[in-house]
Amino acid sequence: MIRIEQLSKKFRGRAALHQVSFEVQRGEIFGLLGHNGAGKSTTFGILLGQVFPDHGEAFIDGISVQQHRAKALRRVGAIFETPGFYDYLSGWENLEIFAAYSGHVPRSELEAAVHTVGLQGRIHDPVRAYSHGMRQRLALAQALVPSPQAVLLDEPTEGLDPQGIHEMRELIRQLNRDRGLTVMLSSHLLSEVQQLCDRVAILHQGRLMFEGRWTDLGGTSPRYRLEVDDWARAVACGAHIVAAPDVIELGSDEDIAELVRRMVEAGIKVRAVEPVRPTLESLYLEAIRGRDESKSYPAAATANS
Repeated sequence: MIRIEQLSKKFRGRAALHQVSFEVQRGEIFGLLGHNGAGKSTTFGILLGQVFPDHGEAFIDGISVQQHRAKALRRVGAIFETPGFYDYLSGWENLEIFAAYSGHVPRSELEAAVHTVGLQGRIHDPVRAYSHGMRQRLALAQALVPSPQAVLLDEPTEGLDPQGIHEMRELIRQLNRDRGLTVMLSSHLLSEVQQLCDRVAILHQGRLMFEGRWTDLGGTSPRYRLEVDDWARAVACGAHIVAAPDVIELGSDEDIAELVRRMVEAGIKVRAVEPVRPTLESLYLEAIRGRDESKSYPAAATANS
């Protein structure tokens, strides 16, 4: 549904993107991750035709944004940067003004968007009376008009309280499930991305360092957290410490039961053995640290789904 091909962009001589390529499959929820300055906003801007790349091209449903912007963007809605509204007008009036830019949009479609985001009770109130969460819902309603096939959501939960974050997450799931919408989102809340997305792309200093299932970031070697009384002897028995002082990783032909047996026979007290379930946050931070330490940028790792 969304295809990025060899995008490069510089601002005042600084590379914001360098030969970035990835794809978002039709009907999936896809996460775009990276620190501030990694290139996420530049990527969104290029996809929406607001930023022109120095090299490369972006496609929505097979249509080039750079060559046929209006036609490509008819298939996409977006929350990008801070949503802007006329505060003295009602939410409904704001939606009507936005819809007018897209040509004739039936009233029933506006009502459906309002109902989807749960604003029907407040849609005729002035926007200046809206909470931040309500403004985010209005922005999402705006992104749903007129009936896109994909939505781009730049930090959709930014500034929301825990209840608002939960509600926005459920809204995104509902749109994907009930409407079959393709969703591409960026977020600093990696726990939210983990709950919503199977596949992610990670940008770092303008370069694509990973694309694929986030669970593949950590490889396939199992990890365990151990509590032992003598780590020096545990290492001598074959415990390979990674990521944290008490976390070990096993090779493909190793068995945790065999390792524990060797440690017990060596007189080591093993008080606890706990499998480590990796999170997107831990895998992301580990990958970023590893890339910074290497100071080199080979071709991006790709995990096929």
